[in-house]
Amino acid sequence: MQEMRSHFGDAADNWIQAIHDIYPEFAKVNVEFPFGELYRRDVVDDKTRELCTVAALTVQGFALPELKVHVQGALNTGSSRAEILEIITQMIAYCGFPAATNALLATKEVFDELDAAS
Repeated sequence: MQEMRSHFGDAADNWIQAIHDIYPEFAKVNVEFPFGELYRRDVVDDKTRELCTVAALTVQGFALPELKVHVQGALNTGSSRAEILEIITQMIAYCGFPAATNALLATKEVFDELDAAS
């Protein structure tokens, strides 16, 4: 959870608690594999990992709740809004306009929530 919190702040606990309430084992795996194994590797930095994750979730086209979490993670690890938007725009070539547009709109929701909170 410590690694997850470094990316998502307090949202990490809320995200995992929501999953835990449904099925605790799923919540455990959701933390241990990506954040206990993959995210702790030191080959690439956290900013790069989060931008790659934003790209992958954009291409999937259907993982919008997860995309929103990782957009926040990208911001928390040093990405600018412009960098995130550029990554989503580049994904048009790989996933098409519908999936990229969905990602863009989900990202706008994250930005709007942050702007409203500040």
